[in-house]
Amino acid sequence: MAQPMTAAARRYLIRFVPAMLSYVGVLSGSLWAIRNLTPEGPLLWALAVAPALPVIAVIAIMGLYLLEETDEFLRTVLVQSMLWGIGLTLSACTAWGFLENADVVPHIPLYLVFPAFCGSFGLAQPFVRRRYQ
Repeated sequence: MAQPMTAAARRYLIRFVPAMLSYVGVLSGSLWAIRNLTPEGPLLWALAVAPALPVIAVIAIMGLYLLEETDEFLRTVLVQSMLWGIGLTLSACTAWGFLENADVVPHIPLYLVFPAFCGSFGLAQPFVRRRYQ
């Protein structure tokens, strides 16, 4: 049975959605500018790192949600799910790195680590929640 959304969860969504929309916009814009305007020097560096800023904001927004959530059960599920997500992501990245080092798998860009964490975090939540039912 679905629980009503807490005030902290509403604030999380109000912050998260614009941050993700800005990520899509900044990523698209920076990729377009790098490919079509051939920037150099500091402008290239700024355009290249710009998509990381909304991702960093999302990480901060996730932290704020943990701080603001007063429902101890929800907070426990989130923290445990994040820990499982971190563990899975670090394990996979470590194993993949050693495989890359041996030239048996292709290189994967580091910007994919955060989406991998989000996927692992999301996959862990139903399993963590099920432990308490």
